[in-house]
Amino acid sequence: MSKKRIGFIGRHIMMKRDFAELVLAGIKTATVRLGIVRPKKKHVLLHSGGKVLAELEITDVEVKKVRELSDEDAKQDGFESKEALIEALKKIYGDIKEDDDVTIVRFRVLRRIESSEMDENSRYLGLRPVDIASIALRYGIKLHPRDLIILKKVAETGSIRRAAVALFGDVTKRKAVRVALSKAVKKLIDLGIISKKDREEDKARD
Repeated sequence: MSKKRIGFIGRHIMMKRDFAELVLAGIKTATVRLGIVRPKKKHVLLHSGGKVLAELEITDVEVKKVRELSDEDAKQDGFESKEALIEALKKIYGDIKEDDDVTIVRFRVLRRIESSEMDENSRYLGLRPVDIASIALRYGIKLHPRDLIILKKVAETGSIRRAAVALFGDVTKRKAVRVALSKAVKKLIDLGIISKKDREEDKARD
């Protein structure tokens, strides 16, 4: 009897460093997960080794049985063969049957968070405010309780403007929200979770 596993992928996707590097190199263009997996977002942030590395766009989601997996599916997931992929899945999930469902989530790299696309002068280093709030909360950075409340509201509402209205009843109070986000950015940089582009490297690229 097949295992009916239903899961979700939210705004964040975690990978081991080796696989994340394959994603950044354009070699790994999919992830195979046991069960039926439904992405909640079209765009997700790739995390590895405690850092945010890239923003990915989910391009396709396909559900198959284990027996229907192909060598091509395996190569898209960074493996040499179907057999190697299944062995890796067994190490993660334990015993796997031929009739079990698996979901192939295909994606492409929209941008590398550590690349030259980051503008050092940009307030949030090329990330959206909701992403900064979400990343900060996910990694549990230490901030004043008031700032954490603000970050939670930004993550919940999706924008600075809506967070200001929800918290203070006044859209002109956006400055308080921006201050909390700026503190979060500094903490994330100090902890190495997100990276600021080196000014000299940027000039060399120009």
